[in-house]
Amino acid sequence: MRTVCAIALAIFALISSPARGAGQQENSGAAPPKHTFIVIYKQGPAWPPGKTLKELPLQDHGKYILSLYSKGILKLGGPFADETGGAAVFEAADETEAKAIIAKDPAVTSQIFAPEIHPWALVQWEQRLKK
Repeated sequence: MRTVCAIALAIFALISSPARGAGQQENSGAAPPKHTFIVIYKQGPAWPPGKTLKELPLQDHGKYILSLYSKGILKLGGPFADETGGAAVFEAADETEAKAIIAKDPAVTSQIFAPEIHPWALVQWEQRLKK
């Protein structure tokens, strides 16, 4: 239940922001359109048994995620309140690029996390209200 609440809050935060919805940016020239992806970080095979999320060696993961945010790739993310993993919402040109971004995450390469990546078609709720 907490996982569902965390994802629902992430969705609300994303669609409430002034950023564009539907997972796409305006294409003002040479830059290809971006699409929104969500990654669910689940417990991977190297997750130490009996350890909570706070006890895991995730400093390099945190640095990597922060670097994605500083580049404008990561839009929002964070751990689940029930300590079973986390989620991140980010933009990429396509699914191949999205998978490459997540494959470089130190928590994924170390197999502490097993990522589940989904293309995400965000609903533009503000536009629907105006109709």
